[in-house]
Amino acid sequence: MKKTFFISLLLAIKLLPVFAQGDWKLRTEKQGIKIYTSTVADSKIKAIKVECEFNATVSQFVAVIMDVKTAPDWVYGVKSCILIKQVSVSELYYYSEINMPWPVANRDFVSHLTVSENPQTKIVTIDGPAVPGFVPVKKGIVRISESESKWVITPLAADQIKVEYAIHVDPGGSLPTWLVNTFASQVPFKIFSSLKVQLKKKIDERIAIASAPN
Repeated sequence: MKKTFFISLLLAIKLLPVFAQGDWKLRTEKQGIKIYTSTVADSKIKAIKVECEFNATVSQFVAVIMDVKTAPDWVYGVKSCILIKQVSVSELYYYSEINMPWPVANRDFVSHLTVSENPQTKIVTIDGPAVPGFVPVKKGIVRISESESKWVITPLAADQIKVEYAIHVDPGGSLPTWLVNTFASQVPFKIFSSLKVQLKKKIDERIAIASAPN
């Protein structure tokens, strides 16, 4: 159950300078998924970076990330994920509660997701700082207020993209640092493996709809 802890925290995302970290160390690589860690100044929690290629378009990948209501299907440990406000197709606010192993209290957060594209390179970023308000702090649940992360989706060829994801998050409350860092190289692999499955599922569903007779 401890593995649910770090996977779920990967949803709490925010634009941050962790991509600029100069001491990334490769922790593990398997099935095309590379996972790096890096120390962060004034923090006992390590930053994580994941790199992976997907057989998909940029728009197909972004659609999965922005469809927050389906997050529990592929982000292990998420108890709930609720859309609060859809500002536009490229901007939204959502709330999520994270299951934590007993006796640790569950965590929750509100995130503001925004999508932007570089018109020259066609590289897309998805940023989403954890934001205050929208949902009152709940008794018995620790609110995550400090999270930093960023998705960078780069088109490589037709139906092929490279995805980089970096995160540094303070889960709040009294959690042993060793627990956070121990799973840093294991849990991101699980979430990206599930993300591959979810992405393929969504692509297959759209193909089936498009090819269905009128």
